[in-house]
Amino acid sequence: MTKETIGFIGLGDMGLCMARNLIGAEFDVIGFDLREERLELLEQAGGRRGLSPAEVGTDAEAVFIMVMTGQQAERVLFGQQGLVGSMKQGSTVLLTATIEPSEAEALGKRVQEAGLQMIDSPVSGGQNGAESGTLAMMAAGPRSVWEANLPRMQAVGGNIFHVGEKVGMGQTVKASLQALIGSTFAAIFESLVLGAKAGIEGKVLYEVFSASGVSSPLFKNCAKLIMERQFKDTGSQIGTMYKDLGITMNLARQSGVPMFTTAAAQQLFQAGISSFPEEDNWCVTKVIEQIAGAQVKW
Repeated sequence: MTKETIGFIGLGDMGLCMARNLIGAEFDVIGFDLREERLELLEQAGGRRGLSPAEVGTDAEAVFIMVMTGQQAERVLFGQQGLVGSMKQGSTVLLTATIEPSEAEALGKRVQEAGLQMIDSPVSGGQNGAESGTLAMMAAGPRSVWEANLPRMQAVGGNIFHVGEKVGMGQTVKASLQALIGSTFAAIFESLVLGAKAGIEGKVLYEVFSASGVSSPLFKNCAKLIMERQFKDTGSQIGTMYKDLGITMNLARQSGVPMFTTAAAQQLFQAGISSFPEEDNWCVTKVIEQIAGAQVKW
C-alpha cells in the first residue's frame, strides 16, 4: 500500500517531534527547515528533506506549517519557492503555528483563492506533548475539511477540537488559552518565591500545592523545574510565551477587553526575556527571586 505523502515545514523542537510522529504513523514525510542539522535529524527519523517549501508541496497531499510568526508563514506560503505555487489543487495547508488571528484569516483567504484548503490549528502541550503525540489542537475551518484531515492531525495530537468554521478562530482560542497559561505561570512563580522568602522549604510548598485545588500537571512540572534550577533546554523557551502573550494582548485591544492579570504576566515575561533571553519560561522566577532576595529550591 502506497504511503500518503505529508509535508512539514518548520522542524524546531515542536515541529521535529510532530514530523517524527507522522513518520511513526506510516506517512511518507518530506520536510524543510533553514537549518541543515534539523534536516539531518528528520532523515535520521526516516523522513525526506526538501530543498524548498515548493519542493515539499509538489508531492504532498497536505503540508503542516510550524513556524514562529505570521510573516514567516506568509513567506513559506507565498514567497519565492513558496508552497502555494507547487501544491496540487484541493490539497490542504495545516497551519499549526501560533500567529495573530487576523494574520491567519488573511492567509486563509489567499490560500483558498489559490484553490487550496486550509486548517488553522495552533497547538498546546509543549515539547512533551509534541513528543508523545498528545497535543491539544484548536482546529478551525470548514468541518468537511477538518474531517478529511482528521487522520493526519490524529498522528500528532491527542485532543483535536473543531473550534469554528472560519480560519482564524483557532488562533483566537489559542490567544485566550495563553492568557490563562501565562497568568497561571506568573502566579506560580510569585507564590513559590513568597513561600521561600518567608522561610518555607520548597518541598513543603510543592507537596501542599500539589494536594490542593490548584494542583495540575502544569503546576507540578513548572514547580519541579524551578526547584531543580532547570531553566534552559526544557522545551518551553521564553521567547515563545512572550510572543504568544503579545498576540493575546493585541487581540484584547482589538476586542475591547481589559486584561489586568494577563498584562501583569506579560510584563513579568518581559522582565524575564530581558534578563535571560536564551532561557525557558521558568527563568522569570529568578527575576522575582533577585528582587525578593530568596531562592526557591528543594
